[in-house]
Amino acid sequence: MPVLSLQEIEKHNTRTDLWVIIHGKVYDLTEFLPEHPGGAKIIMKYAGKDATKAFDPIHPKDIIDRLLPPKVCIGEVNTADLENVETVETEEEKRVKLARQNMPSLDEMFNSFDFEAVSRSILTHEAWSYFSSGANDEITMRENHNAFHRIWFRPRVMVDVKHVDVSTTLLGASSKMPLYISATGFSKLGHQEGEIGLAKASASKGVIQMVSTLASCSFDEIVSAAQPGQTQWLQLYVNQNREITKQFLEHAESRGIKGLFITADAPQLGRRERDLRAKLAMQEPDAVDAHINTQADPKEGRITVLNSFIDATLNWDDIAWFKSVTKMPIVIKGVQTAEDAVLAAKYGCQGVVLSNHGGRQLDFAPSGIEILAETMDALKREGIDLSKFEVYVDGGIRRGSDIFKAIALGAKGVGIGRPALYALSGYGQAGVEKLLQLFQDELEMVMRLAGARTIADIKPEMVDIRNIKDHFVSNPRDNLSHYAYEKMIPRGYNSKL
Repeated sequence: MPVLSLQEIEKHNTRTDLWVIIHGKVYDLTEFLPEHPGGAKIIMKYAGKDATKAFDPIHPKDIIDRLLPPKVCIGEVNTADLENVETVETEEEKRVKLARQNMPSLDEMFNSFDFEAVSRSILTHEAWSYFSSGANDEITMRENHNAFHRIWFRPRVMVDVKHVDVSTTLLGASSKMPLYISATGFSKLGHQEGEIGLAKASASKGVIQMVSTLASCSFDEIVSAAQPGQTQWLQLYVNQNREITKQFLEHAESRGIKGLFITADAPQLGRRERDLRAKLAMQEPDAVDAHINTQADPKEGRITVLNSFIDATLNWDDIAWFKSVTKMPIVIKGVQTAEDAVLAAKYGCQGVVLSNHGGRQLDFAPSGIEILAETMDALKREGIDLSKFEVYVDGGIRRGSDIFKAIALGAKGVGIGRPALYALSGYGQAGVEKLLQLFQDELEMVMRLAGARTIADIKPEMVDIRNIKDHFVSNPRDNLSHYAYEKMIPRGYNSKL
């Protein structure tokens, strides 16, 4: 492989002649530029330069080898040339560096909101906006947590709760508590350990990890990080090319994945305005735009990552095809009505996740916890065997008390997404382990105070849900959530005029 000088590489910096450096190798991305799911601008920003720093937080290391032909790799950069390149720290990098130096110690994290507040200060503006954003006005995103406030306990006393056991089984696999780490994309935006850190923390605390289709570590890296006997599930965005999906499922099953969670609530990506504003603010000025068609699609960016391959034709009839290509239990993720939960059972799925994609898809979609009770009632009316069909909830779980409420209303377990990302972003694997321990400690405490010795002892009559459908009921203000949330502000209030 030829060794190329940095001086030579820098000449190839136009739309019609584009080279970039990634991990010491030189790639000719001229033909790929219009097809890049993340848009052309980000590649043009690094035309003729080393793009490794921008590449790593988003992409698995093997993605170029897997998806692009070998001919795009045209050589290696002279490493001596790279060593002589002067790196200039941006104001954003200086801010993040200072924030990380001064962030609280891990011992000072007492709840999930502490991790969120730390992440808001130590993440780049782009990363924070991506992790924290919801669809449109972010009503559903906030409602996911607020809905838990409308459920109150009916504690039982005079119960022997000296020994409390929070362990359970999820899709037949043992778990130390009824909680799993849900699939989240681009985890390395927050911390270099990415999904590997989540995998190791899950193993350490005995909970299940759901691996994302859009992980920033490669699938095989994440699975290889698992400990012997550790259970992992796969979250799937169904590809328009079913052969690609088939091969992926066969590979996942061969690597020991124990559950297939098909995302059904994203035929296209929701409009996440906080994220869109952050991307606009981070764009380079006209020097970059000069190389690019000014009529470019305004939706260019991560929104295209999903829309470029997702199969919007996915429907209930496709379940038979999935059952023909995998033996993994099939769970539909993103169910938002009791009717669809019943259909999932009738079409032969093994469960559903009541979820609205963390409030990132359809604003004003209901929270999973709000529709849980009616979903369980509908399944019972239809005679569904609930020993063979499991219901999960994600979205808004921030306390052990939230887990208890979900279990009381019939959920088999709950998924956490953003809390794990925030814990990872600030403190890596150790942060996620601390977060999971907090959830377990809180759940054990609530079970003792409510009079439940085991998960099986948590019953519907232990919660009061009379106000669950009343979105205007008065509740004590949740100050932790209120101050952790960053309010969206209309553009005019940020005007430079």
